[in-house]
Amino acid sequence: MDLTKPAYLTEQSEERNTKVWMGSLDYQINFNNDRSSLITYLGWQQTDRTHYTGIIPDGGAEFQSHIENPPYGISDVKTFNTGLQLNHKFNKFIKGSNVMTFGTEFIFDKVFDEIPAYNYLIDQTTKNVGLFLQSDWEFSPSLTLLSGVRMDLHNFLEDPVLSPRLTLLYKPKSNIQFRANYGTGFRAPQAFDADLHIAFAGGGISRISLSPDLVPETSNSISASMNYDKVTDLFVAGFTVEGFYTRLNKAYFLNPIGADAFGELFEKQNGQGATVQGGTLELRANFNRKMQIETGFTLQSSLFDDPVEYIDGLEGIKRFIRTPNNYGFATISLTPNDKFTANINYVYTGAMKIPHFAGAPKQDVDELIDSKSFSELSLKMSYAIGLKKFGNTFEFYGGIKNILNDYQDQFDIGKNRDSNFVFGPGQPRTFYLGLKLRTRK
Repeated sequence: MDLTKPAYLTEQSEERNTKVWMGSLDYQINFNNDRSSLITYLGWQQTDRTHYTGIIPDGGAEFQSHIENPPYGISDVKTFNTGLQLNHKFNKFIKGSNVMTFGTEFIFDKVFDEIPAYNYLIDQTTKNVGLFLQSDWEFSPSLTLLSGVRMDLHNFLEDPVLSPRLTLLYKPKSNIQFRANYGTGFRAPQAFDADLHIAFAGGGISRISLSPDLVPETSNSISASMNYDKVTDLFVAGFTVEGFYTRLNKAYFLNPIGADAFGELFEKQNGQGATVQGGTLELRANFNRKMQIETGFTLQSSLFDDPVEYIDGLEGIKRFIRTPNNYGFATISLTPNDKFTANINYVYTGAMKIPHFAGAPKQDVDELIDSKSFSELSLKMSYAIGLKKFGNTFEFYGGIKNILNDYQDQFDIGKNRDSNFVFGPGQPRTFYLGLKLRTRK
């Protein structure tokens, strides 16, 4: 992109100029000998944005129209959130103690996003009132039951939505605990941030609209886990093993519905359903507060009940796109003294299904590809020097991101490239140095 030119004179570009105003206020008061508390809060944010998303035509009447009426747009987004929460602890509640919580909140969200040149407009106002009740019942030091229910009244829904949840925690010993969870949730048939995204593909832009028949997506989730820790004078070591299962009903997906003069069209629709299930193992250890190790690995499957057609004309698949079936992490933190620290971080991302639209040179067909797995290893070290006379500390730090340079090796080029064809680590191998000044208050 030539930064000396206006955005609309470059081959393909996006430009965003954003102004954001925000504010928040909260207040808490404790009373009844600290057995009760009242929490109130409110927040507000307004975002004003001018933006450009476009591809300059090769010439002729389309080029002249582009110059005279470049596809600039405006966004005006207002969000307001307020609520209150009342807590009260019953020291004697049938058996054991209980903290009861009652609360309510109101969320207002108005989105106006328009690009006149593309006949593109989202004008949406959502209002949601939530009421919730929760019980945190400690039967005994080894057994706790957390239960609650939330009712949402959304202006896009005819009926209230009830979302219960239940958690049982059992600690037979101080270093062992078992946890079981159940909960439900929903997403209203509205446009979310991802739906406002405009991408480039095949020499045009892709836009998302909402199906007029869209209904809420709901979920039911269960999980169970076990934690174990071994503690000695010199080290702490432990593990967590967890299994999870989530059933999505009428799950949302983007269905390709063809194209118009501006590019590809997608419609958010309800599918028949989907299932996400799997397990996670995490290990941890701390040696004399000098070295800490944390690692975890997840195996999962994410499948729709019926095949989903992600690209018009290609056979549908059940698997979620851009979602690996396995991923993990590992972190080693070294603190031999109060001056020197070192952190080694590793992130593993398994293979994924990635849509790839035609348009770039040597990319003549639309396809679904299998990405390779990625191993991202990074290192950061720091050293602190204290200035006793002034009470300040200088911290010198540096490191390497993505040491193995395991990076996406296939990128589209040219103005007709698929701008969404980006996956894997966010940066190639990167070196950095820095200096931080800490002042004593």
